[in-house]
Amino acid sequence: MLAYLAAVVVVALLPATKAWQARIITGILAAMWTINGIGYHWMFFTEVNHAAWLFGAVFLVQAGALASSTYFYPALRFGIGKDAASILGSILIGFATVGYPIWGRLAGHVYPAYPAFGVAPCPTTIFTIGILLLGTWSAARWLLIVPALWAGVGGSAAVVLNVPQDYGLIAALLVAFAVVAQRWFNRSGLMANPAIQRRNRRTVFLPERNPGP
Repeated sequence: MLAYLAAVVVVALLPATKAWQARIITGILAAMWTINGIGYHWMFFTEVNHAAWLFGAVFLVQAGALASSTYFYPALRFGIGKDAASILGSILIGFATVGYPIWGRLAGHVYPAYPAFGVAPCPTTIFTIGILLLGTWSAARWLLIVPALWAGVGGSAAVVLNVPQDYGLIAALLVAFAVVAQRWFNRSGLMANPAIQRRNRRTVFLPERNPGP
């Protein structure tokens, strides 16, 4: 329940155009990744897989990166636009909080046996990827690395552990790759178009520069 209240706070703060809003969002995500790393991986999953000690450590690294992100990237903000990244990110947020548990219930998983949002890695990772797709790209792209890696690792649970809702992890990974590819394509080619530059400045909340005399 607390995890869902935290998710409501995160969504309510969008668009996060102020520094304090961004700090709260990244702080909540950091808390979730800390709980996942210690509470899930180290205290539970190590009994199933000894690699969970490493998984937990990586999750704590991600928690630290999220917690310190607004310090190292003061311009980090989160917004919702009409671009593909915003639309796909919003869909992932909705799936992680609503679609994931419904799918799990339909698959026969009941509480507390199913992976719960906020305390289990898979729905938390999907939610995190969704939020980061709404973020200022210069910072969000680095924060996406660990969630994308876990999406690849955890996505295997859809087949190996018979957790079909974890196919959402694979979808989230594909979405993240697609957005990265689009951003790279824009920077390498289309970014030369002044109209696209103006649009991207608005997306990441950067003011347009006035042309010189």
